[in-house]
Amino acid sequence: MLVDSHCHLDFPELSGDLDAIFTLMRENGVGRALCISVRLEDFPRVRALAESHDHLYATVGVHPDYEEIHEPAVEELVQLASHPKVIAIGETGLDYYRLKGDLEWQRDRFRTHIRAARVSGKPLVIHTRSAAADTLRIMREEGAPEIGGVMHCFTEAWETAQAAIAMGFYISFSGIVTFKNAQALKEVARQVPLERMLVETDSPYLAPVPFRGKTNQPGYVKYVAEEIARLKGASVEEVAKKTTDNFFELFKLKAEAAAAHGID
Repeated sequence: MLVDSHCHLDFPELSGDLDAIFTLMRENGVGRALCISVRLEDFPRVRALAESHDHLYATVGVHPDYEEIHEPAVEELVQLASHPKVIAIGETGLDYYRLKGDLEWQRDRFRTHIRAARVSGKPLVIHTRSAAADTLRIMREEGAPEIGGVMHCFTEAWETAQAAIAMGFYISFSGIVTFKNAQALKEVARQVPLERMLVETDSPYLAPVPFRGKTNQPGYVKYVAEEIARLKGASVEEVAKKTTDNFFELFKLKAEAAAAHGID
């Protein structure tokens, strides 16, 4: 079984075709998916998906790209994260690629999420783009290693992956790793131990080869796993089992792990 550790099924590109999406997941051996919150205004939709489908989970958080929206407080995030199907805080982090100027509000928001994760006891889903040094610094300053989490849709250098792994974080690869021009990222994937790896789609974005440029969906995580297997000289079955076990371990889903493996 595979798990898509990061997708946006509430987005309009996907939300109107869930039956077909779930069918492809089953056909491609994708048994679980984590639906990611990006704004608190939209969180009820994400939570409702997880409540309505046994194979879906949710997170709660505010993406660093969103300005002039409801700013979360630690207490609010902790309260929303108390729902049993909400298994992580995020996505959160820093993005200096899309936004410029004084981004101290991004750093403050990131700190709020880390503090909420520590209080709630639920791990972090971290987004970082063109901001690796500040991301790692704030993670250390705020005690992120105490709670752990995942560096999602990883595109940074091996040194950044090493630093995150040293703090107890997992590294998640998306369809980008299948792109022909992503040679540096492919090399990082070769170096990240399977024991610290997850796979994801970040759908509806970043569809892997052979669907690049089309709308992505959780069933396509199969192609990410196949590329990871090729890069590491492993079988797809080994990659699927290890990344799925990692998902259940990170997000403290022991009962679900037992069910997935047919254990009473």
